[in-house]
Amino acid sequence: MKEYNAIIIDDEKNIREALSILLGQYCPEIHLCGIAGSAAEGRVLIENNSVDFIFLDISMPKEDGFAFLRSISGNNYGIIFATAFQEYALRALKANAVDYLLKPVNPYELQEAVKKAIYDHELRQNFSENREVYRQSLNNLDDQLQSKNSPVSKLTIPEQTGFQMVNVEDLMYLQADNNYTVFHLKGDKKIVSTRTIGEFEKILEGTAFYRIHKSTIINLHYLSGYTNFQGNFAILKDGSRLDISRRKVWEFREKVKQHSISFD
Repeated sequence: MKEYNAIIIDDEKNIREALSILLGQYCPEIHLCGIAGSAAEGRVLIENNSVDFIFLDISMPKEDGFAFLRSISGNNYGIIFATAFQEYALRALKANAVDYLLKPVNPYELQEAVKKAIYDHELRQNFSENREVYRQSLNNLDDQLQSKNSPVSKLTIPEQTGFQMVNVEDLMYLQADNNYTVFHLKGDKKIVSTRTIGEFEKILEGTAFYRIHKSTIINLHYLSGYTNFQGNFAILKDGSRLDISRRKVWEFREKVKQHSISFD
């Protein structure tokens, strides 16, 4: 079994100690090199150890997690953020190519985060374009957390061999394909994501996206019409004709009115 070196940086002593114990019990592939209570202590660990992963607290006094990341060179570290639950922060984390843990840390969620982090780490080692997207995604996450409750404007979409970052305004509609999601972008471009459409619905909450069917979410900015001939359909600007479930029709029309489009 391949072993990966990791450090923990968190200002809360009980979190540091608990995470250290859980890693030892549940994640044998992780070798813990050291534990730091501040960003300054974390930099010392980075200088004195070969580190693959950093378990990093987002909110720390004096110097937070992102200030720490800006202070270290290179982008080959896999970052696993630790955060207390805040809805806006969770949405931003899910919208980007990062791994995260909610405090207090659940051992099974830790195992899943480590498994995913290792997989993504190996992809970055093999594909330089994934390293660049990862760097951009970390910067985008920082921007989104700074803006707090602002809607997500950029989205990092996980694929089987990496990630793609897109502007939310370029997304026309999303369609479910079993446990995958197909993104339809303007310019007739498609991206197949390895995450479910339900996950993206939560991420895009508060934007112009609306779920018209269990398998379809549309961007209302690309809506050009509606017809109830032989069913109920949303017509998009590219000519796409998408089914609206019967129980969603009234709510759909109300949602459209909010965006200053009238079909009455």
